[in-house]
Amino acid sequence: ADFDAKKKRKVAEIYQALNSDPIDVAALRRMAISEGGLLTDEIRCKVWPKLLSVNTDDLPPLPAGKELREDSKDYQQVLLDVRRSLRRFPPGMPDDQREVLQEELIDIILHVLKRNPQLHYYQGYHDIVVTFLLVVGDRLATALVEKLSTHHLRDFMDPTMDNTKHILNYLMPIIDQVNPEVHDFMQSAEVGTIFALSWLITWFGHVLSDFRHVVRLYDFFLACHPLMPIYFAAVIVLHREQEVLDCECDMASVHHLLSQIPQDLPYESLISKAGDLFVQFPPSELAKEAAQAAQAERTAASTFKDFELASVQQRPDTVLRQRFRERLRGEERLRGEERTKSILTKPRTNRFVKLAVMGLTVALGAAALAVVKSALEWAPKFELQIFP
Repeated sequence: ADFDAKKKRKVAEIYQALNSDPIDVAALRRMAISEGGLLTDEIRCKVWPKLLSVNTDDLPPLPAGKELREDSKDYQQVLLDVRRSLRRFPPGMPDDQREVLQEELIDIILHVLKRNPQLHYYQGYHDIVVTFLLVVGDRLATALVEKLSTHHLRDFMDPTMDNTKHILNYLMPIIDQVNPEVHDFMQSAEVGTIFALSWLITWFGHVLSDFRHVVRLYDFFLACHPLMPIYFAAVIVLHREQEVLDCECDMASVHHLLSQIPQDLPYESLISKAGDLFVQFPPSELAKEAAQAAQAERTAASTFKDFELASVQQRPDTVLRQRFRERLRGEERLRGEERTKSILTKPRTNRFVKLAVMGLTVALGAAALAVVKSALEWAPKFELQIFP
């Protein structure tokens, strides 16, 4: 009963923010971040457009699908991906209803690509679009996805994966700030960050089987800075600290462990923790480490070819294993001395004290406000590329 009362109170607060003049977008962001997110799809239809500043009064009509399909160089690939997306629709949905939605999904994607020739389709994009389609319907989904594609997802939609790799380079510095032991273990295993690629580029839509969890995360990501999904990825790895450290310290084992995402994650506490980490270690502070990671990343795990393989959703494990073996032979000798040296000389501040003092307070608002503030400062600069 207490939960119901809390929920009712939150719904009332959301409608109050929607009905104030001007609309209280900062309050809506806080609601989307705090416990439970936006609660219902009905509310999401009203709030998501506000979080993306999309004007719902004047949505363009959707074009006829037939011409779109004939003109599009991406049609065949989109069609294949959408056909494979069965499990992204609610179990028990009648086939004919699902087929109509799949046709709409294809049209939304082709429409956004046609209107924005600078954007390049990538496999996994449809996982994001289908989430919007299921929550808000095709016309509104088209407008929201177009805005998202030119802003939050812009870096994934370049002709190469350089910017996507750049974002993945933030993962290890975040882990290092919170748990140096896990960081060093992953470095020793040379696992790289490919395991998080599909999480990042689909906003976890591809890997989580429960739709409720997916939309809860979308509430959070839409309200925050575009790099928040990489903080959330880091928090998932940190949450699995024990499993990681108990794993064999080699690339194949750690990659296999991490790429299987557990379905019973404590989402609310992870969201709260990701928000806290963002406030403590904002991207500007991690940028230098991320750039160094890029310099140091000449390992097999992160060569362009493996990224391509991973993004084509083949199993990269075998390729990685094979390259790993080839390189092991050549590097065994150097490795022992170098590693001891680097581990001994690496300065470690006592971060745990700092974390404890912060307390996990996103839900209480202090950190949420900071996240919101940085998201707002960031918004007008969106037109600039996220990364130079």
